[in-house]
Formats: sequence, C-alpha cells, structure tokens
Amino acid sequence: SAMNCTCVRYTDLPHTSKLFADFTYHPDRIRSFYPHLPSDPGVYEAAAREMQFPPERRAALVAALRQPNGDSPQLDLLAREGTVAVVTGQQVGLFSGPAYTIYKALTAVKLARNLAAQGIPAVPIFWLATEDHDFAEVNHCWVFDAEHHPIKLEKAHSPATSQPVGQFVLSAPPVAQLRAAMASLPFGDEVSALVEEAYQPGRTMGEAFSALLKRLLAQYGLLHVDPMSPAMRELAAPAIRSALAAAPDLTAAVLERNRALEAAGYHAQVHVEDQTSFVFLLENGRRYTLRRFGRDYLQNGRRFSTEELMDRAAQLSPNALLRPVVEDSMLPTVAYIGGPAELAYLAQSEVIYRAILGRMPVALHRAGFTLLDQRSRKLMTRYGLSLADCTHGEDAVRDRIAARLIPPSLLVSLALTKTSVEQAVDRLTRDLAGFDASLAAALGKNRQKMLYQLAKMERKIGRETMARDARVARDAAWLSGLVYPQRHLQERLYSILPFLAKHGMGLIDDLYECLNLDCPDHQLAVV
Repeated sequence: SAMNCTCVRYTDLPHTSKLFADFTYHPDRIRSFYPHLPSDPGVYEAAAREMQFPPERRAALVAALRQPNGDSPQLDLLAREGTVAVVTGQQVGLFSGPAYTIYKALTAVKLARNLAAQGIPAVPIFWLATEDHDFAEVNHCWVFDAEHHPIKLEKAHSPATSQPVGQFVLSAPPVAQLRAAMASLPFGDEVSALVEEAYQPGRTMGEAFSALLKRLLAQYGLLHVDPMSPAMRELAAPAIRSALAAAPDLTAAVLERNRALEAAGYHAQVHVEDQTSFVFLLENGRRYTLRRFGRDYLQNGRRFSTEELMDRAAQLSPNALLRPVVEDSMLPTVAYIGGPAELAYLAQSEVIYRAILGRMPVALHRAGFTLLDQRSRKLMTRYGLSLADCTHGEDAVRDRIAARLIPPSLLVSLALTKTSVEQAVDRLTRDLAGFDASLAAALGKNRQKMLYQLAKMERKIGRETMARDARVARDAAWLSGLVYPQRHLQERLYSILPFLAKHGMGLIDDLYECLNLDCPDHQLAVV
C-alpha cells in the first residue's frame, strides 16, 4: 500500500497502565488472569475447541441478526455448525465515535480472515453498545480543519438521565457544523454527505451509528449486533438468570480477583463492593441502578427478590463486568478485540466467565494508529521529534522546534561580541590618545560604524528570529493539533471522519493493509 508504517512501543506513550504493558510485552506475568493469550501457539484452535454452542442457540442467534444485517453471506456462514465469531464493539458515539472504533473493526476483520485461512471458519461481529447510559461520552465528536485545529461538534439536546444512549432519537444532529468544520479538507463534502445520509433525524443514535459504520466498512462484511433489540434481550436472559442465581458468589469472586490484581501491582478497572449489582433494570426507556443486599435488590426504595428479577431477565442489562460474559453466551466468540480498558475489565470478568460459561475467548488488543500526512512527517524528521516527544503538549513541541530554529548560543554570542568590541575599541582609544590625538579621534568615528554594523546585524537576527518564531508557532500547532490534540492520542480524540476528509475513502483499505496482528505495538502511519 501507499502507507508507510513503523512501530512505536506502548511503553513509550503516555497513560499506558502496568497491566496493559505486561499484557502486551510480558504476557507470562498476567497468565493467571487470562486463560488464552494471543501469543500462545495454537490459542485460537484451543478456544474454538472449548466452544459449547448448541445448534438451537445458533439458529436463534442467526434469526435475531437477520433483520439488522439482511441477507449477508457472513450470516449464512455464521449459521453453519462450527463457525466462530471474532467480536469487537464500541459505544454508539456521535458520527462513529473516536477513530479507534474503525481500528477495532478492521482488527476483527483481519483476525477473522486469518482464522478462515487457517481452516477455522470465522465471522467478524461488531457489538453496538447501545445499552450504556453515559450520554456525555457519546454526545460529541472531534474533527479538525485544514490547519489541524481541533473542533468539537456536540449534540444539542441531552436525553433525560439514564436513558440508554442507543435508543435516543436524533432530532437535529450537527451535520451542518460537521460540513462547515471539514469544508477546507479535500474530501470534506463527500464524507459529510455520507454522514448526513446515516444521521437522519428520527433515527436513533444506535441506528445512525450502525448505518454510518456499514457505509465506511461496506466491503468488510461485519455483522452488527444491537443488544437492545427484543430478540437479543431474549438470548441474553439465560446468562443473566445464571448471574442472578450466583450473584453473592460472583461478587465474592470478583472482590477476590480485584485483590489479586492489586497485590500483583495492577489496577482493578471496575470498582466493585458488596452491594454492587451486576445488572441494571430497564424500565420505561430508562436504565436504573440496582443495589444488592443478600438475595434482594433495591432501586430507589423499591425492593425486588432475586426470583422476581429472574422472571424479568429480558428487562435487565448487564454492567461492564457481566456484559462480555453475556455477550459471549449469545455468540460463539473465539476472540474479543478491545482497548486497554476493556482488556482490564476482562481480567476481572474472567472469574464470572469461569462460573457461568466455563469458557472465555482469546483477549486481543485492537490495532492502534497515529496517522501523519507528509508535511507532519517532514516536520518530525527536520526537528528530530519522535511520536513520544509530541506527547508532552504543544509548549514542549514549540520549545523543541525553537531550539532547532533559533540557537540560543547565537544570541549569547551576539551580546558577547558587542561587549568585547566596545571594550577593545575603548582600550585602544585610551592607548592611542597618548600616541596621536588625530588617530584616536578617527578611531572614535570608526567605533560608531562598527557598533552600527553590529546593531544592524542584531536587527537582522531579530527579524529572522521573529520570522522563525512565527514558523515555530505554526509548525508546533500543526503537529500537535494532529498528533496529540487536547493532550490525547489522536485515535482517542478525533473521529475517523477528518482523516477520510483529508486523505479520501481509500484510507480505510490502506489501514487494513498496514494492520499487522503479529506486531503488538502502536503504528505510526504516514499517508
């Protein structure tokens, strides 16, 4: 492909947790938390062999996925006995959420195709996290303009509290603002038109997100799952009932696991206490928090017994730790592709997997990319900046560039020269006065000329410094706005949209080509 990719170790980038660093580079240290690690030979065959996925469950799953996926050949493949799923997912963020949403999807596709080539029939599945009710996480989207200025687009109206975000109906998605923000980019209008087609007023956040993802990844054959659909809720119910029945034991097991993680020097991603419930109650279009006391659950003064909730299992929604287990009870999952936080959840969820499913998929980190245009690559080369150098904020980048462009030693040298010329001429004038008064007077005139020439040079250096200063500011803003906007890695802040608007729709295929499942590092990709 036209793209040039180099590896950057995650340990050289900010905010890499110890758990994620060891997961990636020292898997032997975290083996007790994950039964299958991607580095183990034959790991996918082993995970596929563990699969207990009865034919009637497979038939129900395929039926549930028919409506959102139409007559996809991947769905026909999933219908066959023995086909496994490579699963990833993401919250249904405005305009497709952060760029890594696309990287997750491409990682799933690449692994599924690799497995198929090894004789393990596999389909890639994208789980739309429509149940979450953290609207602040999904109601906005970041893009940039031709100068890499970060621009935040926001959904005006927030829903009532605790409504599952996937079901929020769009009234006025900020499509016009998106079009204006990306107007200066070569493919801005083309990309905005795609978004406008997907984000139509009257659609839910979940439907619009799914529609856009299907357009962007049309040729990759990802199946979409919406867990809020009634058919999927029915499929989720058995695992949710098992979790309710075992809740006190599961809580104890997770608390024990959290202690083990902390004792090993890691962190527990999800906070759990004795009263934590693994489920939320879905009612009247809301998602209510429950607290568990023994076998009973409380929600704002209402009390439910475990049995009452088991009867209503299809109206319950799993929390972050139970969700992957429920997901994998519904799907023949051989591998789950997540970001660092999701991989950390799985280290906690493993005890729930063991209790409820008796199997757990291979956990795999999604591909990560920082995309550079040619100019940004040249700037990094010219100023000797690595990706890690760019992750200390714009001021640090400006200082690095300034040191290259305006050598501080030059300004020191200029001041020293002026002083020493003045002192030398003054000494000579004094000595000449006793020797020949007219020569001393002539030297006095020449002193003015010399100092005038030095001052002129100083002004020229000053003007050049100011010109370079402007360039320093421009280059630092250009580079930081692209590589580390708002002190975030690019893929965590920006949507994929401005990159498509800048480089064209072929970018996604180039990324797919670059994506290397054998390299655990972050990729620096020059487009």
